[in-house]
Amino acid sequence: MPEILPVPHALAGAPRETITADRLLSGHPTQAVANAFSSPDARFHCGVWEADAGAWRVHYTEHEFCHLLAGRLRLRGDDGAETVWEAGQSFVVPAGFSGTWEVLEPARKLYAIYEPGD
Repeated sequence: MPEILPVPHALAGAPRETITADRLLSGHPTQAVANAFSSPDARFHCGVWEADAGAWRVHYTEHEFCHLLAGRLRLRGDDGAETVWEAGQSFVVPAGFSGTWEVLEPARKLYAIYEPGD
């Protein structure tokens, strides 16, 4: 029987990385990811992520479920539509979303990502 795996809510020493200059729009945010699980076909992943305040460009090729554990963030699509999310809220970013990811207050989220095939 497959092992049931916990998904931690903390990063436990995960390395912090800066947002690449070609995507960065404001601030000097760093982020950290602690992936808890990836499927054998590498199309499903889940874990915990956190980042400092700042904004950067995103383009999603994957579907991502997010549950915000701490902080506030704003997603603004290239079409101008925007949403603000706070700790305790959950949302899905569908594949094809393109726009700005802005951390308004240092944030931490649980994520589950599905990468569709060709």
